[in-house]
Amino acid sequence: MKKRLAFLSAAFVLVLSACGNPDSDKNESKNKEPKQEETNHSEMNHGDMNHSSSGKVPEGLKEAANPKYEVGSKAIIQSDHMEGMKGAEATISGAFDTTVYTVTYTPSTGGEPVKNHKWVIQEELKDAGDTPLKPGDKAELNADHMEGMKGAEATIDTAKQTTVYMVDFTPTTCGEPVKNHKWVTEEELSSTGSGGHSGH
Repeated sequence: MKKRLAFLSAAFVLVLSACGNPDSDKNESKNKEPKQEETNHSEMNHGDMNHSSSGKVPEGLKEAANPKYEVGSKAIIQSDHMEGMKGAEATISGAFDTTVYTVTYTPSTGGEPVKNHKWVIQEELKDAGDTPLKPGDKAELNADHMEGMKGAEATIDTAKQTTVYMVDFTPTTCGEPVKNHKWVTEEELSSTGSGGHSGH
């Protein structure tokens, strides 16, 4: 009986410590798997990504007049731009109407091209003005979501006019909370079932 209790206690401690111990085997395997799956964002991608930001937005970016998810409301993230993002509950910290792009570029610091990076917005393209670009167009990036991004020449892969959101969330992998993450599109969010939608 004592042996059984000792085993159960040890198992309970292991479960409790899974989130708190970044060196555990469980977390190590979690850290490796998503990077292999996310090759569409390139090999170097998310280790170099600035997960949090100051919350400062590009000049000229307009706040959304009637966003599906209002600032301060909650939503569930359905995208997996980075590890621990998919399934996390987000608090909306900003909502903006703009043209959003996926882009392919070679980092200004060198290295392999980054393909289909999500997302860059109109206001993060140098001298882009108000006219949306089309797939195949070239533009210089002003965004610095990742190392080597700012100043790199990008090719537009896709373009879409939509509402983009800046979000705060805690990764499902128990990492540090992420503040003012840029960007998540409306299609990458779903309602928590507790009033996440505003008027739709």
